[in-house]
Amino acid sequence: MTFFTSEYESKLDAKGRLILPSRIKAQLPEDGGHELVIRKGFEPCLIIYPMVEFKKVFSKISSLNEFNEEYRRLQRNFLSGVVTVELDGNGRFLIPRNMLAYAQIDKDAMLVGMGNKVEIWNPSVYEKHLIQDPSELSKLAQKYLNE
Repeated sequence: MTFFTSEYESKLDAKGRLILPSRIKAQLPEDGGHELVIRKGFEPCLIIYPMVEFKKVFSKISSLNEFNEEYRRLQRNFLSGVVTVELDGNGRFLIPRNMLAYAQIDKDAMLVGMGNKVEIWNPSVYEKHLIQDPSELSKLAQKYLNE
């Protein structure tokens, strides 16, 4: 089972490749674990899925009724921001330049485990999206985890 957690600092090389941290790499499924899907996040970040996890998301998106205009807009905008990549022998993968620009990533990157996926952030942008007030986090946890 895929289960990504924690934060990892990383750097892009000159070609725009990122080395997947060993703890994340260890969580990839053995069957097809070298094939990853990257998509543009809803926030200014990138999302990495192992192929097996992305197929679950794709199944939901592709099952929407194509005759509904709103569904088509969602499909078009969601799937146009997706690319498949493969890990090389050193655990690196190339991130397309347009995706790096979208996420405002230049050299430094923060990888954040999110259960079945990993987010890639510009570290300073990531900080702005974190909850700074512990009581706010507590209220959210009570609201959504105490059901």
